[in-house]
Amino acid sequence: MVALPQVISPTIAAIDAAVEANTSRDFDQVIRGSSIGHPCERHLWYRFRWAHEGERYDGRKLRLFRTGHEEEARLIAYLRLAGVTVEAVDPATGEQWEVVALDGHFKGHLDGIAHGIIEAPKTPHLLECKTHNARSFAQLVKAGVAVSKPEHVAQMQIYMHLKGLTRAFYLAKNKDTDELYAERLHHDPVQGAALLAKAERIKGANAAPARISDDPGYYLCNSFNCSSYSLCHGGGWALRTCRTCLHSTPAAGGTWYCERHGRVLTVEDQRSGCPHHLYLPSLVPGEQVDADEAAETVTYRLRDGSTWIDGDHARGRAA
Repeated sequence: MVALPQVISPTIAAIDAAVEANTSRDFDQVIRGSSIGHPCERHLWYRFRWAHEGERYDGRKLRLFRTGHEEEARLIAYLRLAGVTVEAVDPATGEQWEVVALDGHFKGHLDGIAHGIIEAPKTPHLLECKTHNARSFAQLVKAGVAVSKPEHVAQMQIYMHLKGLTRAFYLAKNKDTDELYAERLHHDPVQGAALLAKAERIKGANAAPARISDDPGYYLCNSFNCSSYSLCHGGGWALRTCRTCLHSTPAAGGTWYCERHGRVLTVEDQRSGCPHHLYLPSLVPGEQVDADEAAETVTYRLRDGSTWIDGDHARGRAA
């Protein structure tokens, strides 16, 4: 018997298309606490500088993210049912707890602050809720969160550091079986300070930090695992945004300032750039060989040996 071809439901396809169409895919405005534990500073710098588009996800993946986010409310409800008091919002603002640092260029959001955790009822805990598939959950139970999910630990450590909390309660759920796992963590002031210093380096860097590996096939670097691959290893070109321009710098209040035009840049300005855009040299796939301050041009020798001039009247023209 010949097997019938599998038919994709047009209704499901329409659902996923609608989810994709209704999901914002803008650049990250700040360095995020949820990503500060990523081991590659270069990747985080590219994202902060809007050097490439953000990750693109299909409808199924986006629905999965939403499921994880919605599960937080259920886990908080279970904690409350067990007698734990959870402050899911900041009473001063009525909004989700937020941490802000580095003149507004670093931000993160807490799932809550828990009081009355049964293992240590007198100590307030930072609350972090996560969902895992069966394989990830098994690794978590076997090795603990520090080994299986170091990025989650980094997120909790910097949040504790900025909120002045000494403990965190990590509550994880197996999406396949509904099994729960909990772990308490102590604040590590050394790690918290190191993570904040890492964010400060990313904010202040005018050149791409060192690669985590010079091997394009390294498991964290290959094109399947890293959205920065084409820039970092593939010789690609960065986007022309104000954040990739050597004239702009992070300023107070989470803003960006343009030295060329002498003004604070709106978010729309930053996306659009201007005719006077000049790449930060480390974003050009070549070597800088000359600069003409009066003409506002910078000349590069590209990897193929050709010469390229970056500047207002000479953009893209061979020398």
